[in-house]
Amino acid sequence: MGIPKGFIFSQSSLQDFVDCWRRFQLRYLKHLSWPAIETEPVLEAERTMQQGALFHRMVHQHLRGVPTARLQRMVAGDDLARWWANYLVLHQEMEETGILSGKVFVEERLSAALAGVRLQAQFDLVVVLPDSTVRIYDWKTGPRLGKPHPQRRYLAERLQTRLYPYVLARAGAQLNAGQSLTPEKVELIYWFAGQPGLPERFTYNLQAYQQDELYLSELIETIQRLGEGDFSLTLDEQRCIYCVYRSLCERGARAGDIADADGDFDGGLSLDVNFEQIEEIEF
Repeated sequence: MGIPKGFIFSQSSLQDFVDCWRRFQLRYLKHLSWPAIETEPVLEAERTMQQGALFHRMVHQHLRGVPTARLQRMVAGDDLARWWANYLVLHQEMEETGILSGKVFVEERLSAALAGVRLQAQFDLVVVLPDSTVRIYDWKTGPRLGKPHPQRRYLAERLQTRLYPYVLARAGAQLNAGQSLTPEKVELIYWFAGQPGLPERFTYNLQAYQQDELYLSELIETIQRLGEGDFSLTLDEQRCIYCVYRSLCERGARAGDIADADGDFDGGLSLDVNFEQIEEIEF
């Protein structure tokens, strides 16, 4: 069983492989659905995911010019109300400081070829400033009230932190009138809707770009070399807590508590928001 022809690697699929080879195989190669509950309590987990997706949709449409008053009607629940209010403050600050006077790309999807496959990144917001400085903004709808956001070291190790700047530096010329983007001018900003005053910023440079290219190439080549029986289980059973396949793999029957989930509630879950599958907000 090899990688299907035309398979596109995203941060979610690569993160799944890094976390657990077996999870990658079950999810992306065998396309296996398994009825295990991902988190407890179930209704709270579903509500959190739905509100997170709605927040992304509201920000998406706001940045595309939908009036604030119309979007305000969609706010329901304390978490979403708090996230939305914090975002509106950020948006005003971005306007006042001139950030939004650059070229603004919302929910932009870019891909780049590497090691015989394609890498893809979908950005919440990319702003190309007049001096070709590029800022990537990624909205995080965690953490829950009273819980600290993920440590910087945790974020630095996530595949998203490596893949997004790399793909933008490699394929971002199409956002800059055909002019290449230098890695030194790329910055990734994780903005936490629940803690807006504590963003995490990751600058980029040529050395990091070269290291990421080597790392991603080796990761892809490893995946391509594996045979069907080579996709082993992770040795870190803590990664199984939020995985739907844990009972199939005999790694426990009880789901982890959403209150203990890291960061944006992405431990073991595939939470890429596909806006082509979400209905437009109607008024």
